Amino acid sequence: MAHLFRNRVFLVVAGADLLQQAGIWIRNMALLFYIMEQTNNNPAAVALLTTFEYLPIFVFSLIGGTFADRWNPKRTVVIGDALSAVSVLAILGMVAAGWWQAAFAATVVSAVVSQFSQPSSAVLFKRHVPEQHVEAAIGFTQSMSALFMIIGPMVGTLVYTRLGIDWSLAALAFVFAAASAVQLLLPSTPRVQDGGPKTSPLKDVRDGFRYVTGHHTLKLAAAMFLLVGISSGIVAPLDVFVIMERLGLQKEAVQWFAMLEGAGLLIGGGLAAGLSGWIDRHRSRIVPWTLVIFGIGTFVEVLSLWPVLTGSVRLLTGVTMTFFQVVLSALMIKEVEEAYIGRTNGIMLPLMMAGVLIGTGCSGLLVKQATLFAAYGLAGALLIVCALVASRMRFTAPAAQSAAGSAVEG
Repeated sequence: MAHLFRNRVFLVVAGADLLQQAGIWIRNMALLFYIMEQTNNNPAAVALLTTFEYLPIFVFSLIGGTFADRWNPKRTVVIGDALSAVSVLAILGMVAAGWWQAAFAATVVSAVVSQFSQPSSAVLFKRHVPEQHVEAAIGFTQSMSALFMIIGPMVGTLVYTRLGIDWSLAALAFVFAAASAVQLLLPSTPRVQDGGPKTSPLKDVRDGFRYVTGHHTLKLAAAMFLLVGISSGIVAPLDVFVIMERLGLQKEAVQWFAMLEGAGLLIGGGLAAGLSGWIDRHRSRIVPWTLVIFGIGTFVEVLSLWPVLTGSVRLLTGVTMTFFQVVLSALMIKEVEEAYIGRTNGIMLPLMMAGVLIGTGCSGLLVKQATLFAAYGLAGALLIVCALVASRMRFTAPAAQSAAGSAVEG
C-alpha cells in the first residue's frame, strides 16, 4: 500500500471520495427523516425520494459518460462538486423559505452530478495509477465505501437529529465545496483528444456502443451486469421475509444481517488491497468463482433455519462481493481505452439498474404464484448461468511490475 500513499492522484481522489461518502449519508438520512416529517410518514413520498435518486442513472449515465470522455477530467470533477455545493445552498434557501418540496431536488442534483464526475475519476485512475496498483487502489476505496455503509446511517442520523434540516443541508454544501477544493490539487489533466477534430456528442454515443459491442469481453460483461442485476432485484425485496419466515425473527433483525454484509465488504476491501498482485494474476478466475459463491449463498439463505448460518453467509457474501467489484472496476479501467471509459460506464451501469428493476418487478409475482424457494432458486440459478458467461471473458495479461512504474506520482 505504501506506493499508493505516494501517488498524489490516488490520495486526492480517495480524499474527495471520503468527503463525498460523508455527504451522501448526511443527505440520505436528513432528507429521509425530513420528508417523512413533512408528509406524515407517507410511503409514496419516501418511494419518490428513492426514485429521484436512481432515475438520473438511467437518464444521465450515458450522457454523463459521453461528456466525461470529451471534457478535461480535473475540470469536470472540480466544477461538478462546486456546482453541487452552490445548488444545495440554493435549495437550502428555498427550504428555509417554506418550500419543503425543494428538498427532493438535493437528491436529484447530487445524482446527476455523479454521472459526470465518476467516469472522470476513472479516467484519472487510468492515466495516473500504474496498472499493477489499480486493484489495491480500488480495494482501498471499496473499504472506505463499506465503512460508510456501517457508520454512515449513524452519522447522518446524528447530524439531522442534532442540527435539523437547515444545518444538514449547510453541512452537505460544505462537504461538496471541500471535495471540490481538494481536487484542485490534482495535476493538470488535458484530454488526449485536445486539439484534435471535434465530433458531435451523438456520434460519440454511437461510437461508444460500437466499441462495447465490438469488444468480446465487454459484451460478456454487459450480459453479466444485466443478469446480476435481475438476480439482485429478485432477492432484495424478499430479504425481510426470509428473516421472518425462515429464521423466525422480527423484521427489525434485518439491520443486523445488513451490518454483517457491510462488515464483510470492509474486510474484503482490506484483503483486496493487500492481495492486489494475486487478484491481478487470477482475475479471470475470480469473477466466475465469486458468482458461483453468490449463487450457492443464495440457495443456502433460503434453506437455512439458523441465524448463525445465515449471518455467516452474509459475511462471506460481503467479502466475496468486494473481490467481484474490485475485478470489475479494474476491468473498466484496464481493458477499456481511455477515450471510451465514460461511455462504457454509461452503458454498463444502466444495464445493471434495468436488471434490478426487472427483478424487483418480478419478485412479488414469483412469491405469489410460486414460493419463496422458487424466487431464491431462480436468483441463484441466474448467478450460476452468469458464472458460465463470465468464464468466457478474456482478460489481458497482468501488467509487469516494472511496467508503468515510473508513472507513480510523488
